[in-house]
Amino acid sequence: MVLHFGAVTNQDAKPHKPATMSRNPIYRSVIASIIAATACASQAQAQSADSLINKLVQKGVLTEKEGKDLLAEGSLTNRTTETSRWQINNAIKDITLYGDVRFRYEYRGTENVKATGDSQGDYARERLRYALRLGIKGNLYDDFYYGVRVETSSNPRSPWVTFGDDSTPTPSGKSSDLLYLGQAYLGWRAEDWFEMTVGRMANPLYVTPMLWDSDINPEGAVEKFKATTGKVNWFANLGQFIYQNTNPDAAFLSADTFILAWQLGAEASLAKDVQAKIAPVLYSYTGLGQKGAASYSSLSSPFVGQGTPTGLNDVNNASGGRYNQAGLNDLLILEVPAEVNFKVAGLNARVFGDFAVNFEGNERAEAAHAASLKSGTAIPGVFGNDSKAFLLGAGFGNLGLVYGQTSKKNTWEFRTYFQHVEQYAADVNLLDSDFFEGRANLQGIFTAFAYSFTDNVIGTARYGYAARINSHLGTGGNNLDMPLLNPINNYNLFQLDLTMRF
Repeated sequence: MVLHFGAVTNQDAKPHKPATMSRNPIYRSVIASIIAATACASQAQAQSADSLINKLVQKGVLTEKEGKDLLAEGSLTNRTTETSRWQINNAIKDITLYGDVRFRYEYRGTENVKATGDSQGDYARERLRYALRLGIKGNLYDDFYYGVRVETSSNPRSPWVTFGDDSTPTPSGKSSDLLYLGQAYLGWRAEDWFEMTVGRMANPLYVTPMLWDSDINPEGAVEKFKATTGKVNWFANLGQFIYQNTNPDAAFLSADTFILAWQLGAEASLAKDVQAKIAPVLYSYTGLGQKGAASYSSLSSPFVGQGTPTGLNDVNNASGGRYNQAGLNDLLILEVPAEVNFKVAGLNARVFGDFAVNFEGNERAEAAHAASLKSGTAIPGVFGNDSKAFLLGAGFGNLGLVYGQTSKKNTWEFRTYFQHVEQYAADVNLLDSDFFEGRANLQGIFTAFAYSFTDNVIGTARYGYAARINSHLGTGGNNLDMPLLNPINNYNLFQLDLTMRF
């Protein structure tokens, strides 16, 4: 017996014309399936399918019309497949889409100075808010990496937008619902022990919320080093972050303001399930920004931090900078963040803390006092000892859930800390705009609980309370949430968040 494609005969049988697909439906289904599978696989295999169809027409297995129909079908299938592919540059090794959408109810309430004729007194704000952060990140070939992220709100210390706050007087206006560039960076892992990043990036330093608002994405460059000796992992972070460049025509570095960070840290395993981390960092400043008329928001004017007798910030600049809330003069700050991680009844636990001192706090206090003498309400003395800050707290559960850094269904985290920031201890422009209103000369407690309903959806409740430390001084700083009030005697903050991570 001899087996032929499409017919079974023996040597004595009379020859006959090959059966076509139209005469034999089995041929049609088998051949069509083979050709369709081949055509869909790839461009090269699609070309092989075309040759197969032509050969079958030549052999008489297919009629010319059937061959043309199959060629047309294969061409359409292949064309659709090619045009639906997302083209990615060959230099990109991998790419990740990530971000979050957050919704919030927020209450802020203050008790501030009540003077004769003062219309402020107690003040409260309630808002429904939302925030979006959307980014891509990944690796390039040759040890480079990248990232770009957009977010709502132009405020560097907050991505939040308030529902209904649009300038357009119509329902569901969109004038404030914009996207801004939050991060754009390029990094290079040159060696196992060294990497560097340039651009606008997430804070590369190991810090706590005491001196840095977590929403700030510093601009500039950072170099990272790491090494291991025995059971200790050492690391160093050197940051050069540009603060202000409002006069780009001037000589570089002479007119620009930079904050320089010098951090050296260590991580070690102290025992089973016990790890410790500590990383002192020194901050120094170069330049004082563009010179010009003194004002409450000028980086080049001496920081005062004092409010007016009616409990207000001098937002109209009428005092010529006597109540300056942003000056960067006399700042040389040492910060020492640390943490210990361990287990409690099988749960992850962390005790963390932070301490900071401004070595030029006395000079900062003297400059504030001298500037205040130009007004009718001088600071009653020089409080040079008000130059320290500290934080002490603890967390239990799925650590990082409170800040939306991680999520896993049915996990939870409880976190709390006490914070104390004196008037001349910190750069007030970096302080957390939520806890406690981005101000110095306040101390109080923060507490939060978060629960992950799914692997992507987190519910979080936060509460903070703060009170003024030195009653002779204002609560230095300026925050867009409550920009008018100073000093603040007592402050309450309550937030309920619903977050979707992806």
